[in-house]
Amino acid sequence: MKENRMANSEVLSLVNDCEKKVQSVFKKYEDICGYNSYKVLQAFHKNKINEAHFNSTTGYGYNDLGREAIENVYKDLFHSEAALVRGQFISGSHALTVSLFALLRPGDRLLSITGSPYDTLHEVIGIVENESSLKSFGILYDEIELVKDDFDYEKIGKYLKENKVKVIEIQRSKGYSTRKSIGIEKVEKVAQFIKNISKDIIIMVDNCYCEFVSKKEPIEVGCDLAVGSLIKNLGGGIAPNGAYIVGRKDLIKLCAERLTLPGEGAEVGPTLGINKSILQGLFLAPSVVLSSLKTAILTSIVLETLGYDVEPKYNDDRVDIVQNIIFRDKEKLIKYTQGIQSASPIDSTALPMPWDMPGYKNPVIMASGSFTQGSSIEISCDGPIRKPYIAYQQGSLTYEYGKIALIRAITFLGEIHEN
Repeated sequence: MKENRMANSEVLSLVNDCEKKVQSVFKKYEDICGYNSYKVLQAFHKNKINEAHFNSTTGYGYNDLGREAIENVYKDLFHSEAALVRGQFISGSHALTVSLFALLRPGDRLLSITGSPYDTLHEVIGIVENESSLKSFGILYDEIELVKDDFDYEKIGKYLKENKVKVIEIQRSKGYSTRKSIGIEKVEKVAQFIKNISKDIIIMVDNCYCEFVSKKEPIEVGCDLAVGSLIKNLGGGIAPNGAYIVGRKDLIKLCAERLTLPGEGAEVGPTLGINKSILQGLFLAPSVVLSSLKTAILTSIVLETLGYDVEPKYNDDRVDIVQNIIFRDKEKLIKYTQGIQSASPIDSTALPMPWDMPGYKNPVIMASGSFTQGSSIEISCDGPIRKPYIAYQQGSLTYEYGKIALIRAITFLGEIHEN
C-alpha cells in the first residue's frame, strides 16, 4: 500500500456529485444547529458567564465559581434540576459506572431495555465476570432486546409487573451493534409507558453521541438521568477530558458522592484550568455536531453509491453522529480505517491495525488521529474485527476536513484507481 495516497479526479467527481444531492438534507440539520446554538447562548447569558469563570482551582477545589457556573449552564441547557460536569470523569463509560454504583444497592435490579449495552459496561455490570462489578455486590441485572429497532413494550410491561426494578438503562446510540440508534421521540414514548407502570423507577439514559442532533434531550421527555462524554459532542473538540451527568437533584447528589466522597459530593473537585475549555467547547458544540452530521451524511451517500450497505441512509432521520458502513470484508474495514487515519491531523503516518483493547471482546481497529486522545467528535473510525465487519465512523471538527478524510478513505479502499 502506498503512503500518502491522494485521490484522483474520479474520486473528487464522485464525492462532489453526491454532495450536490444532499444539500436539502444538510439544510435540515443546519436549522437544528441554529436552534441549539441559541439555546446554548441563552444558558450562557442566564448564568452571566464572564472571565472570572475561567479561573482555576487546585487541591480540594472548594468554592470553584467556574465549576458551579458550568454546572448551572448544563442544568439549564438540559432543563434538569441539577448537573455534575467534571474533569475527574475519564470517559462516558466512567460517568455511567459512577451513576450505576450511585443509584443501585445490593438486591436492587438493573434492567436494560435496549439489549446488551456497550462493550465497556459488560465488566461493570457483571455480564463478563469481574470482582468489582455490580454483580459482585449482589445487584441483579437483566436485559430486553429491541424489536424492529423499537422498544418491546409487551415484554417491558410484563417484566415490570413481575419484577421490582430500581433502574432502567437506555442506550440511545447503537454502540458496536447492528441495530439502529434510538430517537428522542421513542425515548419519550417509552418513558411515559414506564412511568405509567411505576413512577419510582429511575430511567437513566446513555446519551453519548446524541447531544444536539435533535432539539430535545432526555430530561425534557421524562427521563430522570442523562449521561454523556465531553470528548464527544458537547466538548466541541475543545474540552480535553471529562463527562456530565444531568437530571434529578437527589440523584445527582448520589452521583456526586460516589464520584468524590459522602458528605462532600459536588462541593469538591478541582478544575485544574479546564473551565475555559469546557465552556468554549460547549459554545462551539452545535456547529461541530453539524459538521459531524454533514460528514456522516456525505459518507453515507458516497459509500452507498459505491455499492456498500450503510446505516443510516443519507436521508434517514439522524439520532447520533455515528455512520455505519457494512463492509462484509475484513480487509476493506481495515483499509478504510487506515485511510481515515491518514487524513487525520495528528499521527497521520501511523497505520492502525487490529488489537486487543481493554474492555472489548474482539480485536478492534481504530483510527483516531486527534488532538485529544480517544476523541470521538474529531474525525474517527473504528470497528470490532467480527462479522459483518462494520466501520463505525463519527465526528469531524469541520465539514471540510471530514470531506477530505472521506476522499482519502475511498482511495485507500481502492474502489477507484489512482491516475
